[in-house]
Amino acid sequence: MTEQPSLTLRLAAPRGFCAGVERAIIMVERAIERFGAPVYVRHEIVHNETVVRRLRELGAVFVDELDEVPDDRPVLFSAHGVPKSVPAEAQRRELLYLDATCPLVSKVHIEAQRHHDGGHHVLLIGHQGHPEVIGTMGQLPEGAVTLIDTPEDAEHFEPPQDAEGAPVPLAYVTQTTLSVDDTKAVVEVLRRRFPDIRIPHKDDICYATTNRQDAVKVIAEEADALIVVGSETSSNSKRLVEVGQRAGCPYAVLVEDASRIDWDTLARLSPSVVALTAGASAPEPLVQGVIDALSQRYAVTVEEVETAREAVTFKLPRALA
Repeated sequence: MTEQPSLTLRLAAPRGFCAGVERAIIMVERAIERFGAPVYVRHEIVHNETVVRRLRELGAVFVDELDEVPDDRPVLFSAHGVPKSVPAEAQRRELLYLDATCPLVSKVHIEAQRHHDGGHHVLLIGHQGHPEVIGTMGQLPEGAVTLIDTPEDAEHFEPPQDAEGAPVPLAYVTQTTLSVDDTKAVVEVLRRRFPDIRIPHKDDICYATTNRQDAVKVIAEEADALIVVGSETSSNSKRLVEVGQRAGCPYAVLVEDASRIDWDTLARLSPSVVALTAGASAPEPLVQGVIDALSQRYAVTVEEVETAREAVTFKLPRALA
Protein backbone atom coordinates (compact mmCIF):
# COMPACT_ATOMS: atom_id res chain seq x y z
CA MET A 1 0.00 0.00 0.00
CA THR A 2 1.33 3.44 -0.99
CA GLU A 3 2.18 5.61 2.00
CA GLN A 4 0.05 8.75 2.19
CA PRO A 5 1.88 12.08 1.88
CA SER A 6 2.02 14.13 5.06
CA LEU A 7 -0.15 17.23 5.30
CA THR A 8 -0.43 19.88 7.98
CA LEU A 9 -3.95 21.30 8.08
CA ARG A 10 -4.14 24.77 9.60
CA LEU A 11 -7.74 25.15 10.76
CA ALA A 12 -9.01 28.68 11.40
CA ALA A 13 -10.72 29.58 14.64
CA PRO A 14 -13.13 31.28 14.56
CA ARG A 15 -14.84 29.97 11.42
CA GLY A 16 -18.33 29.14 10.21
CA PHE A 17 -21.63 30.28 11.69
CA CYS A 18 -21.90 33.72 13.25
CA ALA A 19 -24.55 34.74 15.78
CA GLY A 20 -26.76 36.41 13.17
CA VAL A 21 -26.80 33.33 10.95
CA GLU A 22 -27.53 31.02 13.88
CA ARG A 23 -30.42 33.23 14.96
CA ALA A 24 -31.92 33.34 11.46
CA ILE A 25 -31.76 29.57 10.97
CA ILE A 26 -33.26 28.90 14.40
CA MET A 27 -36.07 31.33 13.59
CA VAL A 28 -37.03 29.33 10.48
CA GLU A 29 -36.88 26.05 12.42
CA ARG A 30 -38.98 27.44 15.29
CA ALA A 31 -41.51 28.95 12.89
CA ILE A 32 -42.00 25.56 11.21
CA GLU A 33 -42.42 23.92 14.63
CA ARG A 34 -44.90 26.56 15.81
CA PHE A 35 -46.97 27.18 12.69
CA GLY A 36 -46.44 23.98 10.73
CA ALA A 37 -45.28 23.67 7.14
CA PRO A 38 -45.10 25.45 4.85
CA VAL A 39 -43.44 28.54 6.23
CA TYR A 40 -42.38 31.06 3.60
CA VAL A 41 -39.03 32.86 3.51
CA ARG A 42 -38.42 35.89 1.34
CA HIS A 43 -35.08 35.20 -0.36
CA GLU A 44 -32.54 32.71 1.02
CA ILE A 45 -32.51 33.03 4.81
CA VAL A 46 -28.69 32.92 4.61
CA HIS A 47 -26.39 32.43 1.63
CA ASN A 48 -25.59 28.74 1.89
CA GLU A 49 -26.92 26.01 -0.41
CA THR A 50 -26.68 23.26 2.22
CA VAL A 51 -28.56 25.25 4.86
CA VAL A 52 -31.29 26.28 2.42
CA ARG A 53 -31.71 22.71 1.16
CA ARG A 54 -32.12 21.35 4.71
CA LEU A 55 -34.66 24.01 5.65
CA ARG A 56 -36.57 23.35 2.44
CA GLU A 57 -36.77 19.68 3.45
CA LEU A 58 -38.19 20.73 6.83
CA GLY A 59 -40.95 22.74 5.16
CA ALA A 60 -39.55 26.17 4.29
CA VAL A 61 -40.56 27.65 0.94
CA PHE A 62 -38.15 30.25 -0.43
CA VAL A 63 -39.66 32.96 -2.62
CA ASP A 64 -38.42 36.10 -4.32
CA GLU A 65 -41.28 38.44 -3.40
CA LEU A 66 -44.25 38.71 -1.06
CA ASP A 67 -46.79 38.23 -3.83
CA GLU A 68 -45.77 34.55 -3.83
CA VAL A 69 -46.82 34.18 -0.17
CA PRO A 70 -50.41 33.04 0.59
CA ASP A 71 -52.43 35.27 2.90
CA ASP A 72 -52.78 32.55 5.52
CA ARG A 73 -49.12 31.52 5.95
CA PRO A 74 -46.27 33.14 7.92
CA VAL A 75 -43.30 34.67 6.15
CA LEU A 76 -39.78 35.41 7.37
CA PHE A 77 -37.42 38.07 6.06
CA SER A 78 -33.82 36.98 5.50
CA ALA A 79 -30.82 37.79 7.69
CA HIS A 80 -29.62 40.29 5.06
CA GLY A 81 -32.45 42.72 5.76
CA VAL A 82 -35.18 44.12 3.51
CA PRO A 83 -36.31 47.54 2.26
CA LYS A 84 -38.96 49.29 4.37
CA SER A 85 -41.47 48.66 1.59
CA VAL A 86 -41.46 44.92 2.34
CA PRO A 87 -42.79 44.96 5.94
CA ALA A 88 -45.13 47.79 4.90
CA GLU A 89 -46.64 45.52 2.23
CA ALA A 90 -46.83 42.63 4.70
CA GLN A 91 -48.74 44.86 7.12
CA ARG A 92 -51.07 46.03 4.36
CA ARG A 93 -51.90 42.40 3.56
CA GLU A 94 -52.13 41.56 7.29
CA LEU A 95 -49.55 38.80 6.89
CA LEU A 96 -47.91 37.21 9.90
CA TYR A 97 -44.29 38.14 9.31
CA LEU A 98 -41.09 37.60 11.28
CA ASP A 99 -37.95 39.64 10.68
CA ALA A 100 -34.72 37.60 10.82
CA THR A 101 -32.53 40.58 9.86
CA CYS A 102 -29.19 40.31 11.64
CA PRO A 103 -29.12 42.86 14.48
CA LEU A 104 -25.81 44.20 13.15
CA VAL A 105 -27.46 44.89 9.79
CA SER A 106 -30.36 46.55 11.60
CA LYS A 107 -27.80 48.77 13.34
CA VAL A 108 -26.63 49.99 9.93
CA HIS A 109 -30.26 50.67 8.93
CA ILE A 110 -30.79 52.77 12.06
CA GLU A 111 -27.53 54.61 11.48
CA ALA A 112 -28.45 55.44 7.87
CA GLN A 113 -31.85 56.71 8.98
CA ARG A 114 -30.26 58.89 11.67
CA HIS A 115 -27.86 60.43 9.16
CA HIS A 116 -30.72 61.10 6.74
CA ASP A 117 -32.85 62.66 9.47
CA GLY A 118 -29.89 64.90 10.32
CA GLY A 119 -29.80 66.29 6.79
CA HIS A 120 -26.93 64.20 5.44
CA HIS A 121 -26.68 62.48 2.08
CA VAL A 122 -25.72 58.87 2.85
CA LEU A 123 -22.97 56.98 1.05
CA LEU A 124 -23.26 53.21 1.32
CA ILE A 125 -20.01 51.33 0.78
CA GLY A 126 -21.04 47.96 -0.62
CA HIS A 127 -21.56 45.71 -3.62
CA GLN A 128 -24.22 46.42 -6.24
CA GLY A 129 -27.11 43.95 -6.15
CA HIS A 130 -26.29 42.30 -2.83
CA PRO A 131 -29.47 41.74 -0.77
CA GLU A 132 -28.01 43.60 2.21
CA VAL A 133 -27.25 46.61 0.02
CA ILE A 134 -30.76 46.54 -1.46
CA GLY A 135 -32.21 46.38 2.04
CA THR A 136 -30.09 49.23 3.38
CA MET A 137 -30.74 51.51 0.41
CA GLY A 138 -34.43 50.74 0.80
CA GLN A 139 -34.50 52.25 4.29
CA LEU A 140 -34.41 55.77 2.83
CA PRO A 141 -36.23 57.63 0.06
CA GLU A 142 -34.99 57.16 -3.48
CA GLY A 143 -31.98 59.35 -4.17
CA ALA A 144 -31.04 59.72 -0.50
CA VAL A 145 -28.31 57.05 -0.74
CA THR A 146 -25.43 56.67 -3.18
CA LEU A 147 -23.71 53.30 -3.51
CA ILE A 148 -19.90 53.40 -3.47
CA ASP A 149 -18.34 50.10 -4.54
CA THR A 150 -14.69 50.96 -5.24
CA PRO A 151 -12.07 53.62 -4.51
CA GLU A 152 -12.69 54.82 -8.08
CA ASP A 153 -16.36 55.36 -7.24
CA ALA A 154 -15.26 57.40 -4.23
CA GLU A 155 -12.93 59.51 -6.40
CA HIS A 156 -15.63 60.33 -8.93
CA PHE A 157 -18.54 60.92 -6.57
CA GLU A 158 -19.86 64.48 -6.46
CA PRO A 159 -22.14 65.50 -3.58
CA PRO A 160 -25.67 66.69 -4.33
CA GLN A 161 -26.40 70.36 -3.73
CA ASP A 162 -29.00 72.01 -1.56
CA ALA A 163 -31.43 74.74 -2.71
CA GLU A 164 -28.72 77.40 -2.34
CA GLY A 165 -26.23 75.40 -4.41
CA ALA A 166 -24.08 74.34 -1.47
CA PRO A 167 -22.92 70.71 -1.13
CA VAL A 168 -25.17 68.62 1.11
CA PRO A 169 -23.35 67.24 4.20
CA LEU A 170 -22.22 63.62 3.81
CA ALA A 171 -22.16 60.51 5.98
CA TYR A 172 -21.25 56.93 5.19
CA VAL A 173 -22.26 53.44 6.30
CA THR A 174 -21.04 50.08 5.01
CA GLN A 175 -22.27 46.64 4.10
CA THR A 176 -21.41 44.35 7.02
CA THR A 177 -19.71 41.57 5.02
CA LEU A 178 -17.07 43.51 3.09
CA SER A 179 -13.33 43.01 2.96
CA VAL A 180 -11.86 45.11 5.75
CA ASP A 181 -8.91 46.10 3.56
CA ASP A 182 -11.07 47.01 0.54
CA THR A 183 -13.34 49.12 2.71
CA LYS A 184 -10.38 50.90 4.27
CA ALA A 185 -9.19 51.91 0.79
CA VAL A 186 -12.61 53.40 -0.05
CA VAL A 187 -12.86 55.20 3.28
CA GLU A 188 -9.41 56.73 2.86
CA VAL A 189 -10.52 58.32 -0.42
CA LEU A 190 -13.77 59.61 1.06
CA ARG A 191 -12.09 61.11 4.11
CA ARG A 192 -9.40 62.74 1.97
CA ARG A 193 -11.95 64.30 -0.38
CA PHE A 194 -14.56 65.10 2.27
CA PRO A 195 -12.84 65.70 5.63
CA ASP A 196 -16.14 66.56 7.34
CA ILE A 197 -17.92 63.34 6.34
CA ARG A 198 -19.75 61.70 9.24
CA ILE A 199 -18.35 58.28 10.07
CA PRO A 200 -19.90 55.30 11.90
CA HIS A 201 -19.63 55.32 15.71
CA LYS A 202 -18.26 51.79 15.36
CA ASP A 203 -17.14 49.88 12.28
CA ASP A 204 -20.16 48.61 10.37
CA ILE A 205 -18.28 45.52 9.16
CA CYS A 206 -19.46 42.89 11.61
CA TYR A 207 -17.25 41.27 14.22
CA ALA A 208 -17.58 37.84 12.58
CA THR A 209 -16.50 39.08 9.17
CA THR A 210 -13.49 40.86 10.68
CA ASN A 211 -12.50 37.90 12.86
CA ARG A 212 -12.69 35.41 9.99
CA GLN A 213 -10.63 37.64 7.73
CA ASP A 214 -8.01 38.15 10.45
CA ALA A 215 -7.80 34.37 10.97
CA VAL A 216 -7.30 33.75 7.24
CA LYS A 217 -4.44 36.25 7.13
CA VAL A 218 -2.68 34.17 9.78
CA ILE A 219 -3.34 30.66 8.45
CA ALA A 220 -2.90 31.43 4.74
CA GLU A 221 0.44 33.21 4.72
CA GLU A 222 2.43 29.96 5.15
CA ALA A 223 0.00 27.64 3.34
CA ASP A 224 0.34 26.07 -0.10
CA ALA A 225 -3.44 26.13 -0.51
CA LEU A 226 -6.46 27.70 1.20
CA ILE A 227 -9.87 26.04 1.15
CA VAL A 228 -12.83 28.21 2.13
CA VAL A 229 -16.08 26.36 2.76
CA GLY A 230 -19.04 28.45 1.63
CA SER A 231 -21.45 29.13 -1.21
CA GLU A 232 -20.83 31.20 -4.33
CA THR A 233 -23.67 33.50 -3.25
CA SER A 234 -21.95 34.28 0.08
CA SER A 235 -20.23 37.66 0.06
CA ASN A 236 -18.26 37.08 3.25
CA SER A 237 -17.01 33.69 1.98
CA LYS A 238 -15.78 35.20 -1.30
CA ARG A 239 -13.96 37.88 0.66
CA LEU A 240 -12.10 35.17 2.63
CA VAL A 241 -10.71 33.77 -0.63
CA GLU A 242 -9.54 37.25 -1.63
CA VAL A 243 -7.95 37.83 1.78
CA GLY A 244 -6.08 34.53 1.47
CA GLN A 245 -4.76 35.46 -1.96
CA ARG A 246 -3.56 38.82 -0.68
CA ALA A 247 -1.86 37.09 2.24
CA GLY A 248 0.31 35.30 -0.31
CA CYS A 249 -1.39 31.92 -0.59
CA PRO A 250 -0.72 30.63 -4.14
CA TYR A 251 -4.00 28.70 -4.42
CA ALA A 252 -7.20 29.82 -2.69
CA VAL A 253 -10.55 28.29 -3.57
CA LEU A 254 -14.19 28.48 -2.44
CA VAL A 255 -16.07 25.17 -2.23
CA GLU A 256 -19.62 24.36 -1.15
CA ASP A 257 -18.47 21.06 0.38
CA ALA A 258 -15.83 18.34 0.01
CA SER A 259 -17.41 17.03 -3.19
CA ARG A 260 -16.45 20.28 -4.97
CA ILE A 261 -12.72 20.06 -4.24
CA ASP A 262 -10.55 19.85 -7.37
CA TRP A 263 -8.31 17.00 -6.27
CA ASP A 264 -6.25 16.99 -9.48
CA THR A 265 -5.25 20.62 -8.99
CA LEU A 266 -4.50 20.02 -5.33
CA ALA A 267 -2.35 16.99 -6.20
CA ARG A 268 -0.33 19.02 -8.72
CA LEU A 269 0.47 21.50 -5.95
CA SER A 270 1.88 18.70 -3.75
CA PRO A 271 0.93 20.72 -0.66
CA SER A 272 2.59 20.23 2.67
CA VAL A 273 0.37 22.85 4.39
CA VAL A 274 -3.29 23.50 3.65
CA ALA A 275 -5.32 26.21 5.39
CA LEU A 276 -9.03 25.64 5.99
CA THR A 277 -11.83 27.96 7.08
CA ALA A 278 -15.54 28.53 6.51
CA GLY A 279 -17.69 31.56 5.79
CA ALA A 280 -20.13 32.87 8.38
CA SER A 281 -23.08 31.02 6.81
CA ALA A 282 -21.37 27.62 6.39
CA PRO A 283 -22.24 24.83 8.87
CA GLU A 284 -19.45 23.05 10.75
CA PRO A 285 -20.31 19.53 9.40
CA LEU A 286 -19.19 20.75 5.96
CA VAL A 287 -15.81 21.69 7.42
CA GLN A 288 -15.52 18.27 9.02
CA GLY A 289 -16.40 16.74 5.66
CA VAL A 290 -13.42 18.50 4.08
CA ILE A 291 -11.15 17.29 6.89
CA ASP A 292 -12.38 13.72 6.39
CA ALA A 293 -11.87 13.92 2.63
CA LEU A 294 -8.33 15.23 3.05
CA SER A 295 -7.63 12.47 5.58
CA GLN A 296 -8.51 9.85 2.97
CA ARG A 297 -5.73 11.16 0.72
CA TYR A 298 -3.13 12.50 3.14
CA ALA A 299 -1.66 11.75 6.55
CA VAL A 300 -3.26 14.82 8.11
CA THR A 301 -2.09 16.63 11.22
CA VAL A 302 -4.66 19.23 12.28
CA GLU A 303 -3.45 22.45 13.88
CA GLU A 304 -6.29 24.71 15.02
CA VAL A 305 -5.12 28.33 14.95
CA GLU A 306 -7.20 30.49 17.27
CA THR A 307 -6.98 34.23 16.62
CA ALA A 308 -10.12 35.36 18.48
CA ARG A 309 -12.88 34.02 20.70
CA GLU A 310 -16.52 34.78 20.03
CA ALA A 311 -19.23 34.77 22.66
CA VAL A 312 -21.87 36.88 20.88
CA THR A 313 -25.48 35.70 20.89
CA PHE A 314 -28.65 37.39 19.64
CA LYS A 315 -32.07 36.94 21.22
CA LEU A 316 -34.96 35.46 19.29
CA PRO A 317 -38.07 37.59 18.82
CA ARG A 318 -40.68 37.04 21.52
CA ALA A 319 -43.00 35.21 19.11
CA LEU A 320 -40.45 32.40 18.70
CA ALA A 321 -38.57 32.48 22.01
